[in-house]
Amino acid sequence: MRLWGNENQQMVLVLDATQLRDRWTILSISVVVRSGALPVAWKVLGGHEKGSWRPHWEGLLENLSGSIPADWQVLVMADRGLYARWLFQAICTCGWHPFLRINLGVKARAVGEERFDWISRWAPAPGTRWKGQVECFASKASRLTCTLLVHWEAGYEHPWAILTDLSPEEAEVSWYSMRAWVETGYKDFKCGLWGWHHSKMQGASRVQRLWLAMAVAQVWTVSVGCQAEVKQEQKHPPTNLSASHIACRRRKRPADQFPERRLSCAVRGRLSLVAALFNAESLPCGRLVPEAWPQTIMTPKKLPRPSELRQRQRKRVQKRRARARARTAA
Repeated sequence: MRLWGNENQQMVLVLDATQLRDRWTILSISVVVRSGALPVAWKVLGGHEKGSWRPHWEGLLENLSGSIPADWQVLVMADRGLYARWLFQAICTCGWHPFLRINLGVKARAVGEERFDWISRWAPAPGTRWKGQVECFASKASRLTCTLLVHWEAGYEHPWAILTDLSPEEAEVSWYSMRAWVETGYKDFKCGLWGWHHSKMQGASRVQRLWLAMAVAQVWTVSVGCQAEVKQEQKHPPTNLSASHIACRRRKRPADQFPERRLSCAVRGRLSLVAALFNAESLPCGRLVPEAWPQTIMTPKKLPRPSELRQRQRKRVQKRRARARARTAA
């Protein structure tokens, strides 16, 4: 925690799984910061290994629970494929706040309602949103009393549906956009920086030790990159031009918002370390300086064409029919 320079005492953890072709599956918990990810706990499984992931996730959460001060606000995010009631409860047991996305094919009832109905009714079209206390899931075995956040941002194919134990007044659905940052961490580990995709290792224990080396390198480069990025922001604030300047007249983003990041903190930090080596300087030890949590959902740059949407819908229908045929044949 000595590298973590966050005065607000907030942290976001992301649970996700990645694969190296069909050889390995990695279950990882990562800290996300400035559009990057730092793995802090992981479990290596064989690509075709059978069995439930539940004991592995519970073990990772239990081992990590004492590493963060109890008075910090910690959000734990996961995508739709990982949601489970036991995972929601395990996160709460650690003293953290689950922020888990679920599928839209779920029924819930708000406070004061008697019948369960589809949650998609609260965000029926792009530009609609809703949040409130609900009883989620009609089945008693999986029923959960929690806060539901539903938001359909214009430009997205589907709305987001998030379950959390925070009150509706405290939670913002825009925070969930930080979950996608874990993908950049996986990219750094594979073809981006550390070249894990070239690995020929055959033992899971060896892969776990390799991940430890890459995780340490990732923390070092990202911390140096964070510090360099903060210095650049302080040197060139976004509001240092007059309103009549041509750059301000053509600017599409808000005046207090920095331009898009062209170099990730990991790449920036690695370049800083290489520059220090070439100049025969002492190697810097950086500091992780997270950004403020997002308060808005960014609209996608490139909207899918109607033909692409129809093609995706056809593929989903084909998959459902194939699963139905497989169940009938079984």
